[in-house]
Amino acid sequence: MRRILVVLGLVTLIFSACVPNKKIVYYQKQDLKNRAEIPKDSVLRTYDLKINDYTIQPLDILSITFETLSEENDAFDFLSKLSPQTRGGNIAANAALLGIFVDSSGDIEYPILGKITVAGLTIFEAQRLIQEIAAKYIPDVAVRVRMLNFRYTVLGEVNEERTITSNNPRLTMSEAIGMAGGFGELADRSHVKIIRQSGSQAKVYYVNLLEENFVESPFYYVQQNDVIVVPPLRQRPFRRYFSSNMAVLASTISLVLVVFSLTR
Repeated sequence: MRRILVVLGLVTLIFSACVPNKKIVYYQKQDLKNRAEIPKDSVLRTYDLKINDYTIQPLDILSITFETLSEENDAFDFLSKLSPQTRGGNIAANAALLGIFVDSSGDIEYPILGKITVAGLTIFEAQRLIQEIAAKYIPDVAVRVRMLNFRYTVLGEVNEERTITSNNPRLTMSEAIGMAGGFGELADRSHVKIIRQSGSQAKVYYVNLLEENFVESPFYYVQQNDVIVVPPLRQRPFRRYFSSNMAVLASTISLVLVVFSLTR
């Protein structure tokens, strides 16, 4: 009887602590069940990505640089006023590290160019607009616009909880998690919470990163100020407190055996 109880206890512990592959492997499509039948070096499936180019928002920080091949003093003076902290003949070298805030109305402002509304525009649309305005003063001017403060936060069962700032506004959810060190061993990849800002509202969604068709989801790409929360699997508390659980189980089995022997 004692052996049976011990074996049952160990079997229960082992199976309750195990995490099957179907809860770990990303982007599944029943492939794990038929690995030998998967064709190699060929396209297995095709998905259409829902790519939405990032649009500039109020309080974004942009890097905006102006360049020209003209060596005329007038051109240099003009570009110097647009990039006042730049020194020397290379106008763009230091300006790339500088940023300009988009105000709460969605505008940026220059002493010469005036106010330019960029909120709601993509990076390339803003670049073309600013270049068209600057070209009124210097015909051969080239404008470069980059994001400096695209950021999101990853919390929960990842290897490094953090707020990440990137100059790439087109990051996939997998890339975002990877930049936080990847999922923890006991992360629940099927119930990842996303808190996304939409105007003055914060909307909450759940996504399943275990399903392959997630690549077609509108949440496949991260948005500015997203908060990504990764919950733990149910096995997490058990695995974390495995030693203490074993002690409690052993004590319980011993108590049951004592009571059983006394009542025989």
